[in-house]
Parts: sequence; structure tokens; C-alpha cells
Amino acid sequence: MSRLPPTAFKHLRPWLAATAGGLLGCAGALAADAPLPPTSAPVFDALQREVQAIFGRCRSAVVRIEASDQRGYLSGSGFFVDPNGTLFTSYTVGGESQDIQVAFGGARYPAHRLVSDIRSGIAILKINAETPFLTSGNSRQLAVASPIIAIGFPMDLPLTPAFGTVGGFDLKYQGRYFATTHIRANIPVQRGEGGAPLVNARGEVVGILISRVESGNASYALPIEAAEKVHKDFMRFHDVRPGWIGVRIKPLEEPVNGSTASIEELLPNAPGEKAGLLAGDVIVQVGNHRVTSPEDVLDASFFLTATDETTIRVARDGSERDFNVTPVDNPDARVSTTEGPEPPLKIDR
Repeated sequence: MSRLPPTAFKHLRPWLAATAGGLLGCAGALAADAPLPPTSAPVFDALQREVQAIFGRCRSAVVRIEASDQRGYLSGSGFFVDPNGTLFTSYTVGGESQDIQVAFGGARYPAHRLVSDIRSGIAILKINAETPFLTSGNSRQLAVASPIIAIGFPMDLPLTPAFGTVGGFDLKYQGRYFATTHIRANIPVQRGEGGAPLVNARGEVVGILISRVESGNASYALPIEAAEKVHKDFMRFHDVRPGWIGVRIKPLEEPVNGSTASIEELLPNAPGEKAGLLAGDVIVQVGNHRVTSPEDVLDASFFLTATDETTIRVARDGSERDFNVTPVDNPDARVSTTEGPEPPLKIDR
């Protein structure tokens, strides 16, 4: 698909914070009935044009998904990721449902499930058709206040764009951990928008809406890199293969080489022990992921794949050492269509 030029939104960035603040009632310097400054109209007009342009480029690749499960009818959103009819959606939409139908191009297509991964909260489906598709961006280039757009099918309404900003990047919400860090989007979502793409200012997918914040005024999106990891596993193994190295981590009170992630225990005969890691080592890097805390180890571990060697760097005796570790299949993984625990959060049916 064609994409917006890299300069998209560039001329709006100085205005985004002020504009969002005013919309949220945070512009305390303005009285409630005070007129908007003369520059506001051009800013809003430009913002409208940018959002419309992105929506126009992406809309043909976003679809409504309808299905049923043991509780009855359900609907959600999804989007194509290749020209062969492969699409991503949320686990709550496509993970355990039956009779899945995809509305695309004025027709309805039966879909079959390729992957159902409760750990990440997504499902991968496929229809037999040539399809437009969205290109992937880099979620790691997002920052707090980055502009983002969700595109989905709320309730029984037509395809709808929703503009917002990144609120943060969270590994834990209300005491429960995600499998990897999620994007907190300041975008309220409604029934039917589970599985919708979250796109950046270039119209590239950076996440998948999989859950909402309890108050309903924000949502969580799985970073696109995590979804692609699941997809790549399926393409290679026809299964999802989360890697496991058998180490237990504890936090240090003071960092060592910038990290507080200390190995507390290595399970016998597990990959970590076999590679030469020791209790007391402080992990500073896992693969390409820099580690500064135990939470970073959990985040990086999501991207480990069984049988794929990775390098773990630790601080030991005043120096840093690299160890080549080959993860194995995670004995606690639940990655199939069999029944498992409920996802930590979800968007209403």
C-alpha cells in the first residue's frame, strides 16, 4: 500500500500537546467560555486533513469479523497483513470462536484460524482472496504523546477512525503482568473494535487493540513486533514456540552495570544452567534488548524462540560476559486453541 510521507504530522507536532490539553479540559489558562485563539482553526483543519488522509489509505485493509462462541454472537475488527488474505485480530474475537466470517469488499468470506495465542492476546486468520494489506511500522519509535489512530468497527457502525496519543508503555496493569510491554493508547474503544489496527502518523501499523482500560477512556495495544513474532513462529513451525531458559530473577537494591536484574536461581538442566549462567549474575542484555530491571527480562523473554540461540550478557566479578543460550519450549506455554485462562483484559464483545 502507499504510505504518507515521513513529514506527515510534522507541522502539527508543536500544537498537539496544547490541542489535546484543551480537548481534555486541561487548559486551565482559558476560561470555559473564552474564544479559541485565532490559530486554532487552521490547526484543527490541518489535523482533520491528516487523519482523513491516513484513514483513506488504510481503510480498505481493515475488516469486520463476525463469529460465534458458546456465549453467542460476537463481532470485532481485524486487518490484512499480506496480499494472500492473512489477517490479525484479537484473541477475544478469533481465538476460540467458530463460524468466523470476514466482511471484505462487499462480500463475506469464511475464515479459518491459523494461530490462537492467548499469551499475546491475538489470533491470526486467513481467507481465500487477494487482499490489500497494511505495512508494519516500528512501535519502538513511539514516545509518550506520539499521535496514533485506531481504525475499527464500533458496535454495528461503519468503519471509524479514532485519533489519540500514546499515554505510556506498560508491562503491568492493576497488579497483573502482560506477556510483553503494551502500548497504552489514549483512545477509548467500544464493542466491536477489538483487533483493530493502531497506526502511526505514516499510516503504518504499530499495534493491535486487544484490551481496554477499566474506565473505558483508554486502551492497550500489543506492539506489532510481538504479533509478527507469533506469525513468524507459525510460518516456521506451524505453531507458536515461546522460548524458555529456566532462570528466576530477583531485584537488586542497587544497580550493577545499570541493571537490577539478578539471577536468583537456575533450574537444573535448564538451558540457562547448561550455558554457564550462575546464580548472582546480573543480566544486562537479552538478545537485542537492553535490561535495566527484572521487568525488562520478562519483556525480552517474549521474543525468545525455542531452538533459536540467543546471547545473554551478564555482569559478573566486575566485568561483562556473553553466554550463548538455546531456549527450549516453554513448559508452561498455552498457545493453541485449547481452553486456557482468560486474557488479563479484553474489549467487550
